Amino acid sequence: MNMRKAVSFLTVAALAATLGTTVGCKKKEGGEAAKPAGDTVKIGFLGALTGDVAMFGKPTLEGMKMAADEINAAGGVNGKKIEIVEADNRGDKQEGASVTQKLITRDNVVAIVGDPTTGITKVAAPIAQKAQVVLLSAGATGPGVVENGDFIFRDTLLDSVAIPACIDFFAKDLGYKKVAVITSDNNDYSVGLSQTFRDAAKGKGIEIVADEKVKDGDKDFSAQITNIKAKKPDVIFFSGYYTEGALIMKEARKQGLKANMFGGDGLFSPKFVELGGPAAEGSMSALGFSPEQASPVTAKFVEAFKKKFNGAEPGLFDAQGYDAITLLVDAMKRANSVDPKVFKDALAKTKAFEGVSGTITIRANREPIKSPLALLEVKGGKFVLKAKVPVKMD
Repeated sequence: MNMRKAVSFLTVAALAATLGTTVGCKKKEGGEAAKPAGDTVKIGFLGALTGDVAMFGKPTLEGMKMAADEINAAGGVNGKKIEIVEADNRGDKQEGASVTQKLITRDNVVAIVGDPTTGITKVAAPIAQKAQVVLLSAGATGPGVVENGDFIFRDTLLDSVAIPACIDFFAKDLGYKKVAVITSDNNDYSVGLSQTFRDAAKGKGIEIVADEKVKDGDKDFSAQITNIKAKKPDVIFFSGYYTEGALIMKEARKQGLKANMFGGDGLFSPKFVELGGPAAEGSMSALGFSPEQASPVTAKFVEAFKKKFNGAEPGLFDAQGYDAITLLVDAMKRANSVDPKVFKDALAKTKAFEGVSGTITIRANREPIKSPLALLEVKGGKFVLKAKVPVKMD
């Protein structure tokens, strides 16, 4: 996912460069982090604990801590305990850059999990790459992340994998033929996801009958829905976040448009259902995790999570935060090292890892491929599993 607050690349780059010379007295020459020492292995959390996207950051941290507790109870990794170092970037790109620097130079982390959003991950990645610290995002789905270098990874189901699988399902199983696309054009995540959808729809018998633009923060969508209603689409594809998604669906129902909404994990939030009310019913979100129809590994995780959190079910970001820690520890064990310069090569060779969010393979470009895809639908006021869609793992 991406962030709402737009900060220019040059501003962020300048900030990162300034921080590189001013933050942390433990920093080595050349931007490298200090080597891990003592009886702990520090892994940093990069995400929002307050602000608009805290509902992505908080569960990611929950999952990370749960995995670390279980690993430590079983003896840790290579004789050392896992320590999660957390900070709140408030969903802000500038603060994301600052937190990344502090985790590396002050806290001496060997790896960073985060950010759950594409925008801040793209800011943090070059900083981590220069310092030769592994960064593994448990949520960024858009393009331009792992391209930053060989220390950058993620464990989430990519838009480029999820959208084609969903389009096949829509065309073959649901009989959809006409789609209206809505893009939030001040949101990098939304812009990228819409383009992925357009590209994937080619040759699949699906016609894009409308292609509307909105912005994050907009409240009035009457003009866009009026245009879309005239085209009579089978479904509305909205590539943005849950707040605007809910308001769009309220306007659609107000105007008598019966088509439901489909989107990525940016729609997946209880807030979408809360804000949209009855208008949210039937809307769908494509995710890399569902606690329903669970594999044995996932079922064990769900049971432990419910026990730990008073019966609450885990969500996507809980699961991906958990998997991020277990993937890193698995790589450290296979490499017999907690040095990121060593275990990053083992992480890059991960094959058919049985995570709680699905089976994960890291491909040659350090991008994950995961199966299955979970298509969730709002039904009776909550997201429930509509279908598990297989993903080709080659």
